[in-house]
Amino acid sequence: MKQWVEIHLIVPETPLSSSTMSNQTLVTEFILQGFSEHPEYQVLLFICFLSLHSAAITGNVLIILAIAFSPGLHTPMYFFLFNLATMDIICIFSVMPKALAGLVSEESSISYGGCMAQLYFLTWAASSELLLLTIMAYDRYAAICHPLHYGTVMSKAFCSMLAAGVWVLCAFNTAIHTGLMLRLDFCGPNVITHFFCEVPPLLLLSCSSTYVNSVMIVLADSFYGILNFLMTILSYGFIISSILKMRTAEGKKKAFSTCSSHVAVVCIYYSAVFYAYISPVSSYSAEKSKLAGVLYTMCSPALNPLIYTLRNKEVKAALRKLSSFFRS
Repeated sequence: MKQWVEIHLIVPETPLSSSTMSNQTLVTEFILQGFSEHPEYQVLLFICFLSLHSAAITGNVLIILAIAFSPGLHTPMYFFLFNLATMDIICIFSVMPKALAGLVSEESSISYGGCMAQLYFLTWAASSELLLLTIMAYDRYAAICHPLHYGTVMSKAFCSMLAAGVWVLCAFNTAIHTGLMLRLDFCGPNVITHFFCEVPPLLLLSCSSTYVNSVMIVLADSFYGILNFLMTILSYGFIISSILKMRTAEGKKKAFSTCSSHVAVVCIYYSAVFYAYISPVSSYSAEKSKLAGVLYTMCSPALNPLIYTLRNKEVKAALRKLSSFFRS
């Protein structure tokens, strides 16, 4: 399989410098290493990944349908959950088909264009989920700390503006990262030490300066990771303070139950993100990044629907009605 081509740059009737006379090799496709270093686990990993893929798609599609067709779920909390489920589907579809194909083939290759497209959609989905989780924390803060003004604060127009802002802002941010990646040259090794295309291993393969890319990564990590995490913690600090001030145990239990699912999702997602990405590119670890990749591209999308429905009577009732509708 041809993995890269050589292009000889010759300028006629011009003295050739040493740099011009040298060959420049441009990568036209990458090899995804995946889990090829552990061939004994390939079958087991394929079964696990396929199960997670099926669970994630089924669960998130059901969440979307239940919210869309149940008027009782047309509230800010479920509106943002609808957006979160949509982003989960984009996330898993950007990664899983290629990951599954890599587990059943001896060598998994991806074209340069395909790699950039995968990088774009995955980064878009991942960054959008971080912002959505922060907005969902603010929604719970408004509902518990300011219940009398909740309808005014979280109006339909304001929620729509927040959701649209997340999609547009993250699409723009991702376009910048992908554009900066497109300007880099890849002229040597083309093996990505991961099961999908992501920024750190791609930067390590580049033969041109990655300084601007690294600066943008630090800025993105600071905003999407650290700042959003601190805002989420701040929201829950106010929430816990308000819950502790409630006089009845029943009131405290009810208030906590409305945000416990979100807390679980935040813990899972941020644990994976901090574990993999809040560190310099130079300290990148392939094994660590693969584990985190499995957590936030497979486990989190598969677990989110379960977490939000297991203790949620409204969603379970909507799913039962939806099931009855399709059976009739």
